Amino acid sequence: MENLPPIRLSVLDQSPVPLGRTPHEALQHTLELARLTDRLGYLRFWVSEHHNARSLAGSAPEVLLARLGAETSRIRIGSGGVMLPHYSALKVAENFRLLEALYPGRVDLGIGRAPGTDRITAHALNPHNTFSDEDFGEQLMSLRAYLRDEEVPDTIHEKVKAAPFISTVPELWLLSSSGQSGLFAAHVGAAFSFAHFINPVGGPKMVQLYRERFQPSPELAQPLANVAVFVLCADTEAKAQELADTLALQMLKLELGDRTPVGPYSSVQEYPLAPEQRHRLAHHHRRIVSGTPEQVKQELLELAAHYQVDEVVAVTIAYDYQDRLRSYELLAEAFALEATPATNSVLTA
Repeated sequence: MENLPPIRLSVLDQSPVPLGRTPHEALQHTLELARLTDRLGYLRFWVSEHHNARSLAGSAPEVLLARLGAETSRIRIGSGGVMLPHYSALKVAENFRLLEALYPGRVDLGIGRAPGTDRITAHALNPHNTFSDEDFGEQLMSLRAYLRDEEVPDTIHEKVKAAPFISTVPELWLLSSSGQSGLFAAHVGAAFSFAHFINPVGGPKMVQLYRERFQPSPELAQPLANVAVFVLCADTEAKAQELADTLALQMLKLELGDRTPVGPYSSVQEYPLAPEQRHRLAHHHRRIVSGTPEQVKQELLELAAHYQVDEVVAVTIAYDYQDRLRSYELLAEAFALEATPATNSVLTA
């Protein structure tokens, strides 16, 4: 496919904790990666929410985002995402209103329905969570009302407002790997992100359905969508293949109940695989775009065209942190992002 339209690049960082590393190191790496991608010209930097997971350090996006905003100057910061069923809509609205007050015009509130953990942990987070679409829909409508300062007659929104009281609103996104949240996004006039890195099947149809059913809102007049995918860019094809094989095996191990953190490439070579597991390994490779800069660029352009979006969110997990940094550097070079010197935002009264 030639003459494909340009795309914008963003980041979803899950603060991975590789084998032999610590959560402290993982979070420091997240801060460094945010500073780097801010300078390189990426559009957004999202952080995820996972619980009871030794291999991922990001359990509270709203806390991490408060630091990330101070470490960066122009990149949008946001959650990819907050798992709304765990919390009250009011508290989520206040968390992100506070972030918006600190970093006006730079905050994305990405909302998810998935537990982000196992069901036992989800129950510990919110014993009343039913995981029902009806409950999620009610929470979402309540969250929207708090964000907009809506005074809905005969409801709590007549008397309770989300503080601080500010004039701007975080950009609302709904995240999905199945498509159901796309319908919620269309209904409330929010943006929609499809997680191809979780489910590489059916995404384009879900994004199209979101567009067809989109209802304009005060914040968003037209549908807005992006696609998130694992991206591993390296200087050579051989190196990229090693990174992709390591990540695909990590996903297979998680599927098999093995929660060991991602290890070096040697662990791939030593791992015994049954024939049916090799088939699943091939499936997991479909969740990954890997190769040299030009190979990755062409594949991402084609993926964006397939989804009919102009933004790709890159998720990069590797055993060696330098490989992650290099991947984002090469990707920025391939797409000729507009870089800027390193600066930190300065908070003023």
